[in-house]
Amino acid sequence: MTLAQPNKNSIALAAICLASLMFGLEISSVPVILPTLEKVLHGDFKEMQWIMNAYTIACTTVLMATGTLADRFGRKRIFMIAIVLFGITSLICGMAQSVSVLIVSRFLQGIAGGAMLICQVAVLSHQFQEGQARTRAFGAWGIIFGIGLGFGPLVGGVVVAVSNWQWVFLIHVLIATVTLILVFNGVQESSDPQAKKLDLLGMVTLSLSVFGLAYFITQGSDLGFTSIAGIGIITAVAISFILFIIAEKSNAHPMFDFSVFRIRNFSGALFGSMGMNFSFWPFMIYLPIYFQSSLRYNSVTAGSALLAYTLPTLVIPPLAERLSLRYHPGVVIPLGLFTIGAGFILMRAGSGAEHASWLTMLPGCLLAGIGLGLTNTPVTNTTTSSVPSTRAGMASGIDMSARLISLAINIALMGYILIEGILSSLTNTFAGSLDAQQLRSLAERIAAGDVASLKQGLPGLTLLDSSGTVVHAALVHGFGLVMLYGCIGAWVLAVASFVMFGPRKQVRQTSPVV
Repeated sequence: MTLAQPNKNSIALAAICLASLMFGLEISSVPVILPTLEKVLHGDFKEMQWIMNAYTIACTTVLMATGTLADRFGRKRIFMIAIVLFGITSLICGMAQSVSVLIVSRFLQGIAGGAMLICQVAVLSHQFQEGQARTRAFGAWGIIFGIGLGFGPLVGGVVVAVSNWQWVFLIHVLIATVTLILVFNGVQESSDPQAKKLDLLGMVTLSLSVFGLAYFITQGSDLGFTSIAGIGIITAVAISFILFIIAEKSNAHPMFDFSVFRIRNFSGALFGSMGMNFSFWPFMIYLPIYFQSSLRYNSVTAGSALLAYTLPTLVIPPLAERLSLRYHPGVVIPLGLFTIGAGFILMRAGSGAEHASWLTMLPGCLLAGIGLGLTNTPVTNTTTSSVPSTRAGMASGIDMSARLISLAINIALMGYILIEGILSSLTNTFAGSLDAQQLRSLAERIAAGDVASLKQGLPGLTLLDSSGTVVHAALVHGFGLVMLYGCIGAWVLAVASFVMFGPRKQVRQTSPVV
């Protein structure tokens, strides 16, 4: 009996690590194949955005609800259901023959992925309760999750090069099968007899708010931001968000307890969560497009170049922890956000260099990755440790929701800025040669990486020389604005985080609100 438990724990840890690997890979490997998907499935730039955002918004939708369901009906049971659904939806993604089918299946995959992520934390917390074993288990989980995020771009690039894009999704069917077997044999069932009721109204109103805002930003140029449809959408978003606030304040057991925002440590760390996903992670959706369209790299080279952006996030967290213990998270988290912003400024300079390459982008990519590594672990630890233990799960859910909501909105915003930047460059070049609709169509095709077929169906593009100077200049201008936006956002939230934490003495003496 004494030997069986450690063995079962090892099996459980292997299962949880494989699940975290799947989740990490699915976030970071797909951006590299977006230019391929645009060509193979004949999609446009907005549809490429929705391939990513459908997954992100779906994760946000189920985060808080899954924790409640797992507590009530059993964490192992819900975990297994989530893994099965993730495998099935990955299969559907891999078999998709159109962009619309892929977007819908990505949304369903995101629901399964979000549920799987929350269950990982719940199962780890129950299965590993002793100090040293718990630390090792969470450490291993974090490392594997980071490996999935860090090496995902390279994995995606290699898969496309040696096989086809479908295997970026289909590989998860195999991993999910192995994970399911390990969960069945190693994970203990657990539940909470005092589990709260599902906050269905809060979940629906928050999800509608996030989806509506992302839709307004992404489709606004087509609908017209000031059109009746555009105004109607943004009004519905505002009403939905107001209803969310009312629902949370009137619910006896809300998924968002707003009283925790009065804890300065918690709110300061939450600005860090928003800052990382305001700049670093949404830009990873677009960086492969720059490498492949502007620098003309193939998928493998683009994935390899992205390692400079992601790998520092694996090696810096231990240093971040030591710095947090020595100097306090109220210093380290704003410093990390400031470093991310500085990395974006260096990337902007590197992309605008006369002979731009991965080498000119390298310093900025590394610095942004270092900044993310400095921010991520202190944010996670601070959001959970700054509230009473009875609220740690809820605090973790708010932290994860803030990350995913920021990510979804900024995927849309960065895409909008990229198109508008490219459009302004093209307008200056083709003034009088192309009408506004032709210019916007051209800008969207350039943003999506559809450079090869630009001259088809668009008269007047004979002005484009064979070297693609105009396209390159438009891409550099558009990406320069996106990087500037990422820098400003990270720096503004760094200041907000620093101010919210307050003086170090005051922060350390702040008591959690009960």
